[in-house]
Amino acid sequence: MPKMKTKKAAAKRFKVTGTGKLKRAKAYKSHILTKKTTKRKRNLRKPAMTDATNVKNMKKILPYL
Repeated sequence: MPKMKTKKAAAKRFKVTGTGKLKRAKAYKSHILTKKTTKRKRNLRKPAMTDATNVKNMKKILPYL
């Protein structure tokens, strides 16, 4: 059986926490920032956890994470 390949695009975007949850960055922080409030932009900096409905698929494409 050959080794499974990690999807590199996903590996760059997700990290695993100590408890095994997947951590991700929030969207909507790249451009058109002038109309967004400072509070909204500050909250977008904080990491978020991947939703439970997506975890099964994420673990499949990140077998060694």
